[in-house]
Amino acid sequence: MSHAERLIRTTRTLRREVHGLRFAHPVSHVYNPLDYAKRPHHLYLRRYGNSRKRIILLGMNPGPFGMAQTGVPFGEVTMVRDWMHIETQIEKPDIEHPKRPISGFACGRS
Repeated sequence: MSHAERLIRTTRTLRREVHGLRFAHPVSHVYNPLDYAKRPHHLYLRRYGNSRKRIILLGMNPGPFGMAQTGVPFGEVTMVRDWMHIETQIEKPDIEHPKRPISGFACGRS
């Protein structure tokens, strides 16, 4: 199994585990881009995670205009689309906040 496929398998486990998290009031919306943006996330892992690395940075940027839109960690839309050449369909979260819509690669903010 390739390095990238191992990362994807680990990501699937993480996605299932965080799906079970529950938050109390005042939290009303929780986005999991590992779920609705898995296509570009897997492209990212296959393209950039398919070789042996000495270190790996793990995390998501906290803002609504990066990984929440692209599925790529720390992945601002323009950088992912134009520099990394990753662009594919993004689904929608089950419950979307009206002030923080997911428009994927059509997102005009950064």
